[in-house]
Amino acid sequence: MAKKKKNELEEKLVYNPKFIWNEVDAKTKKEIFRFSEDYKKFIGEVKTEREFVKKAREMAEKKGFVPIEKAKGKAGEKIYVINRNKSMALVVLGKKDILHGANLIVAHIDAPRIDLKPHPLYEDKETFLALLKTHYYGGIKKYQWVNIPLALHGTVYLKDGKTVDIVIGEDEKDPILILPDLLPHLARKVQGERKLFQGIEGEEMNLLIGSMPLKKDEEGEQIKLNILKMLNDKYGITEEDLIRADLEIVPAHKPRDVGLDKGLIAAYGQDDRVCGYTTLRAILETEKPEKTAIALLMDKEEIGSDTNTGSKSMFIEYLYSQIISLTKESFTPKDLYQAMSKTEVLSADVDAVMDPSFKQVHEPLNAARASHGIVITKYTGSGGKYSSNDAHAEFIGKVIELFDKHGVFWQSGELGKVDEGGGGTIAKFMAERNMDVVDAGPGLLSMHSPMEIASKADVWSAYRAYSVFFQYNK
Repeated sequence: MAKKKKNELEEKLVYNPKFIWNEVDAKTKKEIFRFSEDYKKFIGEVKTEREFVKKAREMAEKKGFVPIEKAKGKAGEKIYVINRNKSMALVVLGKKDILHGANLIVAHIDAPRIDLKPHPLYEDKETFLALLKTHYYGGIKKYQWVNIPLALHGTVYLKDGKTVDIVIGEDEKDPILILPDLLPHLARKVQGERKLFQGIEGEEMNLLIGSMPLKKDEEGEQIKLNILKMLNDKYGITEEDLIRADLEIVPAHKPRDVGLDKGLIAAYGQDDRVCGYTTLRAILETEKPEKTAIALLMDKEEIGSDTNTGSKSMFIEYLYSQIISLTKESFTPKDLYQAMSKTEVLSADVDAVMDPSFKQVHEPLNAARASHGIVITKYTGSGGKYSSNDAHAEFIGKVIELFDKHGVFWQSGELGKVDEGGGGTIAKFMAERNMDVVDAGPGLLSMHSPMEIASKADVWSAYRAYSVFFQYNK
């Protein structure tokens, strides 16, 4: 009897996140695995922000979403807005006017990668090889990207005004691209004394793309010319067209289950397309919410959210103006600011779960664990909370209450020890618009690597959390 009272008191007073696999029944486990298969298929096909927007549009239109230009402003109506094919908003109009605020979830759909330089192609005469010069995008460990199968994805704007999409390296019949590394036999002096992060320098990341001449025994850069002819024959592009292009280098491998029990997923781009996908699924399934539900899928987070497709842009103000215009012939700046200031936001971005081999960078009491649910992160930033949102107690309380009410598994987490490093998210840019916002997303191992690792239970928990948040009305 005394033991029972102790457990009841502990349950009441002690913060104790649940290990999901110990809490769910066989039926729920099947649901988690089924959801994960859909997710793996999606993230294996969608490896750039352009591809994400294109696929999301296809899925949205099948669910009855229409371009905002065709919307009539009725409650329950489903609409979308696309910004330059790199960011997107999906909206389900609520029964309440948006001047009462909205439930907004924002995720970013770009991921760390390697871009091609504007003038990338060259032939190295001494080695008889053609290569592409690159410029890495976002915070990567450059040494992780050498000697692995890579694919080229992108869009080229041709001289005649047409665009062409390129994907090379994903089909089993395709050749892959690769960043060669120096053999260990000769690396002792050149690389051996470097620090780990400088093991591969940016200007050493030159991508192998060819080794055969167009015509033998002729002068000129015949290997480079052969590559250009192949690109021209298949895609109609010239070397000048490469300057008018968005060309990205991404891992060529597909998502895979990890572990004999298959409880984890390894895949490229889970930061932050895991949140992008779960947010997308949740908004597509949202029906007739009390408050307007908005999913923002944004670009450029990995390099600071700049440019006109990132979260610093006026796209969000433009979106709100468009929504208000559906029900009001004219409105004032006050209406716009009121709608945004009454909006409540989940910044759907990943956190780091405790790494079993590098526990020293985590503070265990405030570190997230795999398979313990979506991670609520009060603040990110670095050092003294620099460059971060810091969520208010009242709003965190509302979110926790909502998750508890609907049986959503959640945990609290920080991104490592205070002075160890840090990171940022979109949350601060939402807060700058006077919105209440807190970070909430699944945790990852091996973040920013070519194969990031997530728990299937955490992916499913994020989807459930976002689903109930879109229906939230308090």
